Amino acid sequence: MSSFLRVVNRQDLDALISRRAGEVKFGERVVLADAADWENSLASSGARFVLLGIPEDIGVRANGGVGGAHTAWPAALQALLNIQSTERLSGAALLVLGAFDFSEWMGASAGLPAEELRPIVSRIDQEVSSVVEVIVRAGKTPIVIGGGHNNAYGLLKGASLALGQALSCINLDAHSDYRALEGRHSGNGFRYAKAEGYLQRYAVVGLHENYNSVAILAELSADPDLHYSFFEAIFLRQEHSFDQALEQAIQHTGKGYIGIELDLDCIQGVLSSAATPSGLSVLQARQYLYYCAQKTSTCYLHLTEGATQLNDGRSDKSTGKLIAYLVSDFIKGIQG
Repeated sequence: MSSFLRVVNRQDLDALISRRAGEVKFGERVVLADAADWENSLASSGARFVLLGIPEDIGVRANGGVGGAHTAWPAALQALLNIQSTERLSGAALLVLGAFDFSEWMGASAGLPAEELRPIVSRIDQEVSSVVEVIVRAGKTPIVIGGGHNNAYGLLKGASLALGQALSCINLDAHSDYRALEGRHSGNGFRYAKAEGYLQRYAVVGLHENYNSVAILAELSADPDLHYSFFEAIFLRQEHSFDQALEQAIQHTGKGYIGIELDLDCIQGVLSSAATPSGLSVLQARQYLYYCAQKTSTCYLHLTEGATQLNDGRSDKSTGKLIAYLVSDFIKGIQG
């Protein structure tokens, strides 16, 4: 089992919760695992969802992007712990497991060229997939906060091994992340998962025509297991609605186990390596998660690429609060 996983305790969480008289914060009700035997305590827990952080940006930098994706996790955790625990959304539904500590690799990777970062990403893959496999095998639904989109591969592999079958996946993203098999990075996680038999059908919603190559689009079009819709077709040319695009993606991926992916760089104005001035609204991203949670047999949720501080100096403290909204919407969608 991963030696990089750091299981949180009640003292860790209490330090992040701002209590108020007459209120019950989400973090006061969440479930925790026993650090000494987290696998068995996970399996025996009544919580349906398991929160896991992957604070790293090595995969993003291995794809030529701006580092900073590791900053989303601590901000998102604190924001989520401080929302209200209610009848509709009780903290008892969530087990907060903890996060990976890749600080040694993060430090050693600083300043390295992309080609030297890619073998490190492969090592991250192994750690992520081993923990996710345990979570899914225990009958729980992982809610994973990135890191880069490279971690989709580890999620798909771990869940696939736990279930004994390939998964399908729906991704709300401006980019296909289906680049060449050229060494692991944030731009080819789905390609590797498909090539290795962990991903069956893949549907990506909201691709930007300006940022997906002719070669990749040709591959997506040629493979019947792959499906995509363009942001411009939905919102600019209005060839179909956003709801129709989501329904097409759900129909394509079928009724088996499905991973739900949301790359925060597709949301207009959200801080990320590939932040966009033109994209989906926060409300549309929230509707996507709620709708997919209601309509699919969801195996995991992955919120990725967001940041509160980028290596080029840009910052936005609201990213953590946004992720807390998205997590709560997903849980509400499944619970009904």
